[in-house]
Amino acid sequence: MMNADQISAAAQSNLDSVVALGQKAFGGVEKLVELNLQTARAALDESAANAKALLSVKDAQGFAALQSSVLQPAAEKATAYSRQVYEIAAATQADISKLFEGQVAASQQSVQGFVEAALKNAPAGSESAVAFMKQAMTASSTAMESAQKAAKQAVSAAEANIQSMTKVVSKAA
Repeated sequence: MMNADQISAAAQSNLDSVVALGQKAFGGVEKLVELNLQTARAALDESAANAKALLSVKDAQGFAALQSSVLQPAAEKATAYSRQVYEIAAATQADISKLFEGQVAASQQSVQGFVEAALKNAPAGSESAVAFMKQAMTASSTAMESAQKAAKQAVSAAEANIQSMTKVVSKAA
């Protein structure tokens, strides 16, 4: 069985993980807020410049030229903004996934050690129960690995889709 020191160490480890998770999440939010502030500041400056340029337009030809000179950079900036948001989200998600994977691995080792210690002290005649527990642990580890692999594949697919959309939007602009 677990003693008080082991329980305390496990609680401390869990607390450390929660704090690290919070720090990663807030780091991502900080980056998004910073990006949004920069984008808003730039949009305000550009809007003022565009309004001044619009006021100086004298005819339809000048208006058409102004319109084309404003639309393409706006589309490119929107694409760049979307890409930056995605990169921040992907980096934050990757950091959180690494933290989670480390915590899961440590928890699996802890549970495995606990189960192995319990199985060593199993009474005679409980061999089938011991075999079942070992099978269950193996199945659990395999399921976790499969879930992690599927999550990584989903992230890779999302990255490919974002890159494809970015190329399409850039060509359209």
